[in-house]
Amino acid sequence: MKKAIIKVKGSEISIHQIDKEDYLSLTDMVKRFGDDIMIYSWMRNRNTLEFISIWEEMYNPNFKGNEFVTFKSQAGLNSFNLTPRKWIEATNAIGIISKAGRYGGGTFAHKDIAFEFGSWLSPEFKLYLIKEFQRLKEEENHRLQLDWNLQRTLAKINYHIHTDAIKEKLIPETITPKQASITYATEADLLNMALFGITAAAWRAANPTLDGNIRNHASLEQLVVLSNLESINAVLIHQGLSQKERLLQLNQIAITQMTSLLNAKGLKGLKQE
Repeated sequence: MKKAIIKVKGSEISIHQIDKEDYLSLTDMVKRFGDDIMIYSWMRNRNTLEFISIWEEMYNPNFKGNEFVTFKSQAGLNSFNLTPRKWIEATNAIGIISKAGRYGGGTFAHKDIAFEFGSWLSPEFKLYLIKEFQRLKEEENHRLQLDWNLQRTLAKINYHIHTDAIKEKLIPETITPKQASITYATEADLLNMALFGITAAAWRAANPTLDGNIRNHASLEQLVVLSNLESINAVLIHQGLSQKERLLQLNQIAITQMTSLLNAKGLKGLKQE
């Protein structure tokens, strides 16, 4: 529950947001005119009863209209007495709320009803109340707009950071002449070099705290390309290419395929699912 405070003609009036609706403190509103007895007097009024009952019928599907009829028939009698709590308990009303507690307690009403109460207190007070309430809403909307613009800016920055990270971490580096001249013990390490730029043993030495091997920590795109490289490598071996020649070709294929996959919208949707 969010809370805000506005100042109206020297009085501080608290506003609580309940279920995304604004409720103003009638207890705060009445302080410059008297005490809570004025709230009870306002609620005894036949016009008030009709107004708050119509509001409840419009916005509250659980409103007990039959109880309102009983109260309305008694309105105007000297013996008739109605408190916010009695009204709420009898009709299941939601437009007026009675909160217990020394701090933050009191009688609150939905802004529609609170403005009507303000009019009963003083037309001048009501106008200033609406003016300050609107000022508060404008400030909140301005702040939300700033937050939205900031989030959008941060999203753009994060997008560029993310794409730069992809380029640096996922797209393979071009094999150097020195790397190409090295003889690799297994064909698996040849593929690791073509795609990851590192052998399995070197990866384990660099990541002693991680479980599994380099392929256990590969991305979806890397695993797709790795499967393709295995098939292509088998063809290149059958063609009689040397390990150095195969490494250079496989590395270029890995770079091309990773770049393509990282930009593929269909694969992004598959990953999200």
